[in-house]
Amino acid sequence: MARSKQATPIRRELSSDYSSKLDRVPQQSREAVGKGNGHVSLSTTTTTTTSTAKVPPPSAKKEAGIVTLFIDVAGIYASFLTWAYLQEKLTTTTYGADGERFKFSVFLLTIQSLFAAAGGKIFTVLSTPRGQPVPSMIPNGKILPPLLLVAFTNALAAPFGYAALAHIDYITFILAKSCKLLPVMFLHITVFRRRYPLYKYLVVAAVTLGVAVFTLHSGSKKHRLANHSGQTAWGMLLLGVNLLFDGLTNSTQDYIFSTFQPYTGPQMMMANNLLSSALTGSYLLLSPWLVHTPFGQWFNMAATGGAGELASALAFLGRHPAVWRDVLGFALCGCVGQVFIFHTLSTFSSVLLVTVTVTRKMFTMILSVLAFGHRLSSMQWLGVGLVFGGIGVEGGIARREKLAREAAKKKASAAAAAAAGGKKKA
Repeated sequence: MARSKQATPIRRELSSDYSSKLDRVPQQSREAVGKGNGHVSLSTTTTTTTSTAKVPPPSAKKEAGIVTLFIDVAGIYASFLTWAYLQEKLTTTTYGADGERFKFSVFLLTIQSLFAAAGGKIFTVLSTPRGQPVPSMIPNGKILPPLLLVAFTNALAAPFGYAALAHIDYITFILAKSCKLLPVMFLHITVFRRRYPLYKYLVVAAVTLGVAVFTLHSGSKKHRLANHSGQTAWGMLLLGVNLLFDGLTNSTQDYIFSTFQPYTGPQMMMANNLLSSALTGSYLLLSPWLVHTPFGQWFNMAATGGAGELASALAFLGRHPAVWRDVLGFALCGCVGQVFIFHTLSTFSSVLLVTVTVTRKMFTMILSVLAFGHRLSSMQWLGVGLVFGGIGVEGGIARREKLAREAAKKKASAAAAAAAGGKKKA
């Protein structure tokens, strides 16, 4: 398939902190339905040397009904709230008389990636119009290197996040994970030499201050040591690496969607998760050997068992078979959540997804407090307010800018149509 020539250079818009690798929308979908994840909808023109026929504009998509909206929103809330609950349960619960903990993050990531890869394949088949061939996961060889980079950074991000949970509580983890704006802006300022309006820096300052206030007032030292290692600074550093890999994943995904058109969200979901499964699966198979190397000693791989993570995880699940239910439920919820994210983006505006995503994270924190007995001090609630207040301000300004762009685009289209009609009459 010939690659479309861009009428104007693609301008990379900043991914907000509530945008994650689950919240991406392909360039093709943005062009087809005029909706995107906080990005400008771009129009393309197809050129050829053998024909001068004009390409008809894409037909307007019918607005989905309230029932579809309810199903999508309910699906996102149900799947990701359950996913977060199972994540905290798996990483904090002690099992058996010896008080064992589930600490096999790569094994858990592999199971989830396999589920999501299968879900992406089904989603790709079902979303392909009848009579058209199902698009390939890897349509050409040039797209493979960036896809491998996405899979690599995605596979590395999760273990750092789970390692951070050994040193910080889940509430701090969720709050910091809401701050993806920080590493994304850092990458674009340092690598791409981009500058942002003043309010973006003020939002970053508010979010950073909120996380700092929350962390510094995270309860008594005795309470922290009873549940975690007490090395909060080390945990925040590990989480910072996790967020940095997430930012690199998002930036590379945007590059793929803008460069390799038309490449859809379901294709990305299938390719990313299948390649991630191959990488993490290879690690699991090699872990019995790696654990005895300097590499394994440096990363403390022996903590998951001297026989390697795969054998240790299966042995743990053999001793505690009830944990299989949480592991499979976690993987299934992550898969279903991704499907609802992409369906919402392709059916409704990204403004709706912003609202759903931000409120979902707030409800995740509330669910964690209620389900696992966390207690927040008044200063911690102030930190939460600063973080979500900053996110809300950034989202509100982004919404107004997006609506203004859409209004200008509609006005320009109406003016062009009127001019074309006047010429025909003349």
